[in-house]
Parts: sequence; structure tokens; C-alpha cells
Amino acid sequence: MPSVQIARYIISFSWLYHGIFPKLVHIAPHEKLMTASIGFSESMSYLITKSAGVGEVIFAMLLFVYYQSKVIIVLNIMALIGLLLFVVALQPQLLIEAFNPVTTNLPIIGLSLVLLNNLKAQPNN
Repeated sequence: MPSVQIARYIISFSWLYHGIFPKLVHIAPHEKLMTASIGFSESMSYLITKSAGVGEVIFAMLLFVYYQSKVIIVLNIMALIGLLLFVVALQPQLLIEAFNPVTTNLPIIGLSLVLLNNLKAQPNN
């Protein structure tokens, strides 16, 4: 399987998984912690978290289909950097937890760069 397809599947899967399981199926404690640290009520935090889960699922599907779109890939990188900075600013202690945003976001950004490099290597770009 070509590395571009591997990157496509892993990036899409990551957004899909993080949208479904810690936000839609069951709200993970760290998800509650993040929205609570902004100061939202419990009901508003619930709504924001569920909405974020839906957004992540939609983005996963968009990325899976449009993985050759520079705009989608750049949005992916910007979102991952933004989410990482969000944790740094609001809950920096999460950065030393197992499977933290550093160990998940940075590798996905790296795979996104594989997709961007592939686009640059195509003759029509």
C-alpha cells in the first residue's frame, strides 16, 4: 500500500475515532476537564463536546474523500496545532499524561506533511 494511502487512512481514522468514542459514545473525563476549564456550565460543556464530536466525524469523512486537497490538509495541520495549543494554555498537565496531544497530534501532523509532499510531487501541481 502506498504511503499516501497509509497516511490518508491513519489521519482519517484518528479524527473519526476521537470524534466518536471520547465525545459521542462516552464523554471522556479529559474532554469534560477541557470545556470546564473555559468556564462553561455542565450542560453547555456537554453540548460543545457532542458538537465537537460531530464536527470531527464530518472532518474525518471530508479528509478521507478530499485527501488530495491542499486546503483540507492545511486545515488539518492548523486544527491539530490549535488543539495542542489549547491544551498547553488550559490544561498543560495533560501534556505529561499517557497518549497525550503531543504524542497524538505531532505524528498526525507528520503524516499530513506526507500528503502535502505527495501533492507537490504530482506533475500537475
